[in-house]
Amino acid sequence: MPFAIEKQPNLEEDLAELVERFKTRAAKYDEEERFPYENFEDLKEKNFLSLTVPKEYGGYGLNLFEFLKVQEQLASGDGATALSLGWQLGVILEIAESRAWDEDVFSKVCALIVNEKALLNLAQTEKATGSPSRGGTPLTTATKTPHGWVINGRKSFTSMAVALNYSIVTADVDQTGKKGFVLIDHKLEGVQVEETWDSISMKGTKSDDLVLNDVLVKPEDLLVIEEKQTSLPKGWYLQIPAVYLGIATSAMDYTVEFASTFSPSTLPGPIKDVSEVRRKIGEMQLELFNAREVLYSVAQRWSENPDERQQMGADLAAVKHIVTNSANRVVDLAMRVVGARSLSASNPLQRHFRNVRAGLHNPPTDDAIVYSLADSVFKD
Repeated sequence: MPFAIEKQPNLEEDLAELVERFKTRAAKYDEEERFPYENFEDLKEKNFLSLTVPKEYGGYGLNLFEFLKVQEQLASGDGATALSLGWQLGVILEIAESRAWDEDVFSKVCALIVNEKALLNLAQTEKATGSPSRGGTPLTTATKTPHGWVINGRKSFTSMAVALNYSIVTADVDQTGKKGFVLIDHKLEGVQVEETWDSISMKGTKSDDLVLNDVLVKPEDLLVIEEKQTSLPKGWYLQIPAVYLGIATSAMDYTVEFASTFSPSTLPGPIKDVSEVRRKIGEMQLELFNAREVLYSVAQRWSENPDERQQMGADLAAVKHIVTNSANRVVDLAMRVVGARSLSASNPLQRHFRNVRAGLHNPPTDDAIVYSLADSVFKD
């Protein structure tokens, strides 16, 4: 689903080129269970790490709607690469929208991305406390010393951990119960990555554990202290369904090509002329249409109406539910059309099937979404 952004005339061409490159490597990364370093070198070459950095800091300044368009297309090439990139782009987009950080702090982080082409991620999740979306004080600690801050802790599900230049780590600031955001240079002594990621889905994200043992950072690397948890919904989390929509689109493309060319000896032509095959492909197209319309209509409303964002939490959750479930149905139907061949290790559909399943487990989960929607109805 190509698109043009008027203010960035080369983006469409660069995006199409990246998608084709990613497609040629996706199976290899999945089979070898390794991080897609080559893909990220290509992303850096095209300056895609700066897509959501504000223009005044040297970036492209994409809004949520535009960001999701990029994510969907990149994911049609390689889902794990797109999801990983989206964590960095999304965090920067959130700060660009809210301007919740001091200007000098935000410009410092943006400069790392623009000038150094730094790869960074927000490391929040801890096994003991669960998803950061549920709140709570981190077990990771930041202890003040005469020389700076000493950081100790372990973060789980840290996507891209083996390749990151920096992490922005959440920590309990000096045992106050206040959550601080600390910039960690991965070259510092005491920073380790423990390779714990053994998922059958999204293998290339390499969402391993980040271990911090007495890591000394400069005083100014405590970027911000969160006085109270923000209640503003996180629009950028829509990158999650956008990625799974892109994977489903790739499954659709493969299935259409297969149905158009596969002609068994029992039929006079390709299976695309079989009524049941056409029905399934029609259902796939309907799922994709519905998912895409829901995703981008809500994203456009978020981008164009900042004053409405506070009330959009239920809408964002509903989008995640609708799109990720549609993506799973599309891939399921694709495999039914292709048949037993889709279970071959060399067939891309088995990879798409494993990858879209991950979307069901990215927070918020389906049950939590349904209950929150019920709450919003009764609240109204």
